[in-house]
Amino acid sequence: MNKAVFLDRDGVVNRAVIREGKPYPPKDLSELVVPPECSGLLESLKRAGYVILVVSNQPDVARGTQSRDTVELINATLQASLPIDDFFMCYHDDQAHCLCRKPKPGLILQAAEQHHVDVSKSFMIGDRWRDIEAGISAGCRTVFIDYGYAEMRPVYVDYCVGGLRDAVAMVMAND
Repeated sequence: MNKAVFLDRDGVVNRAVIREGKPYPPKDLSELVVPPECSGLLESLKRAGYVILVVSNQPDVARGTQSRDTVELINATLQASLPIDDFFMCYHDDQAHCLCRKPKPGLILQAAEQHHVDVSKSFMIGDRWRDIEAGISAGCRTVFIDYGYAEMRPVYVDYCVGGLRDAVAMVMAND
């Protein structure tokens, strides 16, 4: 069985677009910003033997404010420049009551099954309470990147850090 680092996309792999203190995905490639250190940090996780899997809610597709093609173009752009093994997206909104929308663990469990991952040896890194709840429900250790968003914070988290560099350091220190 493999070990993995599950990453939220917007706010973890790429910068979220902040409006009124809340994070949003980039609307298109013109808003996509990948921190320059991201590639090297993810590469260090790969060298340590982790499968790198992005698990992300993209409800703007269900809401009609973003197309699935745009989400997939952003993912392809990220995958072309970063050592990401795979992407798993939930395109539903809360009203769909699907099993894949975080905080439910469906995306993580699907990714784990597809990539033969032992979730108990894996980490979920996210910047929102939903990411952390999904990781806990799936059986991962969790790392919360606290950007101070104007929204609910996770009730419980294994590790709380200030950015991706610290999150990766926490994973490596607790491998």
